[in-house]
Amino acid sequence: MDFNLTDNQKLFKKTIREFCEKNIKPLAEKIDKEEYFPKDLYKKMGHMGLMGMTVPQKYGGSGIDRISYMIALEEISRVCGSTGITVEAHNSLGVGHIYEKGTEEQRKKYLPKLCSGEEIAAWALTEPNAGSDASATQTTAVLDGDEWVLNGTKQFITSGDIAWVTIVMAKTDKEKGARGISAFIVEKDTPGFKVGQLEDKLGLRGSHTAEIILEDCRIPKENLLDEQGMGFVGAMNILDRGRTAIGAMSVGIATGAFEDALDYAKQRQQFGKPIGKFQAIQWMLADMATDIDAARLLVFRAADMEDKNVRFTKEAAMAKLFASEKAMDATVKAIQIFGGYGYTRDYPLERYYRDIKLCTIGEGTSEVQKMVIARQLGL
Repeated sequence: MDFNLTDNQKLFKKTIREFCEKNIKPLAEKIDKEEYFPKDLYKKMGHMGLMGMTVPQKYGGSGIDRISYMIALEEISRVCGSTGITVEAHNSLGVGHIYEKGTEEQRKKYLPKLCSGEEIAAWALTEPNAGSDASATQTTAVLDGDEWVLNGTKQFITSGDIAWVTIVMAKTDKEKGARGISAFIVEKDTPGFKVGQLEDKLGLRGSHTAEIILEDCRIPKENLLDEQGMGFVGAMNILDRGRTAIGAMSVGIATGAFEDALDYAKQRQQFGKPIGKFQAIQWMLADMATDIDAARLLVFRAADMEDKNVRFTKEAAMAKLFASEKAMDATVKAIQIFGGYGYTRDYPLERYYRDIKLCTIGEGTSEVQKMVIARQLGL
């Protein structure tokens, strides 16, 4: 792997940073405080090609490489974690599952609107009693003539209340365990599809997180995504991609905190000189810079392996584990450098601190990542 970005990737990074500074950063505080979902912003991102990044142009996507996708998620999350997780879940999970496992008809029907930013996709795996153990899914799907009938409850679904389509994992054969789980495309206006409780979250408050309730929800037979019984296997493949993307999001939040702390350390005067001249501050910033670079390289390694169609389950778990945990450390250090100011809402540090915690939980907790890594080591 070449650790240097190509000229195209450098230009892409510059373009996305400029877009984020102009269009997302000014809204970040409002998005967080008011749990505001700026629909027009996502349409703008659609025009920029950011809502279907790894989908080929024939379906309305931009078809960029995976490292460029990581760059985009990092830049978006650097200014607004809520926007970052919304874009990540839409691209990696919802859109990604339809593109990777869908039929040609399903791709043509759903991807153009999703890639344009006109509509949002959600992905529903987690349930009240099936979190880390996703194979314990209790939602069921029963074939009745030309329709599947879905019943069950999904929890912690990103964009669940605003999504046009939700990919739902449900059991089609209770006797086969994980091999009895299938995936389905469910449109929001389908009778029996209901949005339940919206979560009141610690961070990422501009990203809506909803409960989904399915009560005799009937969908056409052709809305089965992939082969029957392959939903869990497909979901695990999609999660590998999502974990790398959460790693990129973590790098972005950590970078935002680091850059603010570095600027503050150069300007804040105490004892007659900038606090950045004191070794205690220098060491914190040195640790942050090193951890962020190491995390970014782990993310890029996993993304590069995906582009090369090499299995990257272990590498994706490593990237997410290391990036999210080190980003947590970085936000703590950034607040410490700001001192009392870092604890107030006058600066975005407390938002970075609240936002990053989800990255150690969503799409597999840090503990689950260690289990995945250990399993890939043959343990």
